[in-house]
Amino acid sequence: MNEPIFREAYGRIVATLIRLTGDWSLAEDCAMDAVEAALERWPRDGTPANPGGWLMTAARNRAIDQLRRAALADRKLRDLSLLQDPEPAPAGDDRLRLIFTCCHPALAMESRVALTLRTVIGVPTAEIARLFLVGESAMTRRLSRAKAKIAQARIPYRVPSGPVLAERLPSVLAVLYLLFTRGYDGEPELAEEAIRLARLLPPEPEVNALVALCLLQHSRRATRQDGAGDLVTLEHQDRSGWDHAAIAEAVGLLAGTPVTGPYAIQAHIAACHATAPDFASTDWPTLAAWYDQLARVHPSPVVEVNRAVAHGYAYGPAAGLELLAAVQDAVAGYAPALAARAELTERAGDAAAAAGLFRQAAEVATSDAERRALLKRSGAMHMS
Repeated sequence: MNEPIFREAYGRIVATLIRLTGDWSLAEDCAMDAVEAALERWPRDGTPANPGGWLMTAARNRAIDQLRRAALADRKLRDLSLLQDPEPAPAGDDRLRLIFTCCHPALAMESRVALTLRTVIGVPTAEIARLFLVGESAMTRRLSRAKAKIAQARIPYRVPSGPVLAERLPSVLAVLYLLFTRGYDGEPELAEEAIRLARLLPPEPEVNALVALCLLQHSRRATRQDGAGDLVTLEHQDRSGWDHAAIAEAVGLLAGTPVTGPYAIQAHIAACHATAPDFASTDWPTLAAWYDQLARVHPSPVVEVNRAVAHGYAYGPAAGLELLAAVQDAVAGYAPALAARAELTERAGDAAAAAGLFRQAAEVATSDAERRALLKRSGAMHMS
């Protein structure tokens, strides 16, 4: 019940204590001590009126005790003793500093993501290890190396400005979008946290575009699976169950945001889907044009697969299959590419070949839900 409170408070506490002490381990330990104290006391004494303030005070007092025992500088002790529960603005500043520090380009992308999950969001190391398919001890070492590199490289704990901000922002956006997609694929709380963190960033065009993109994709979360946990394709989702307030907010953000990069293009693609009253009304020629632009700005095999599907709906399945054939080697063994080829083949009239392709896609699917959905499509083709 208190998990959202703990997750929100953890990031604020860690960010504030890192700013005051420069000690990442101390900040994380004190934040966890505060959470453990709350788990012990709140069920007995009741949740306090200001739970975030309670946690900050508990963490601050723990930090003071540890610093006193270590006989560190009086100035640090004085700063900590004066620390009050921060208001949203300074807390936001601290979190922004922490995000930019965790996402410094001197760190490898996997380290940036892991450090953001652990330090900014408070995801336990064991859970992060599962996400990266490594052991907990290996992830602990990876996090320690990342923090050591920050200290050794003297990476500044601040939000940059001017040209440095423009240089660093893509790294931060890439990490936040990766966090969002991990949440979108099965942990909605993580997706929501990525959106919240993105809202803290300076309102640059690509920041607004990323927020809009995440809102549009997250608006469909309630309809992406059926009661049995199976995936529901966009064509068959109940659009009345979409979050139309989030869609409206995203469309408003895009209306005032110039198209300057890949997130804006992807957001316009998502908006085409989200604003269509039903699947049959989707503006596929416009979607195909957006994918053409995305392929020029941000080329990748995944983009080419989605581009092929859009062209297949806009200009006929043969057009889509031709685009897929051009990138066949690059997407070999990629389940969505095989599924796209199966769908286009089905629309071209070859149900038997489509069924076989759906089965091939199921064999290389990365999740049980995706595998079941593909096998269901294969069975439907076989029956027809």
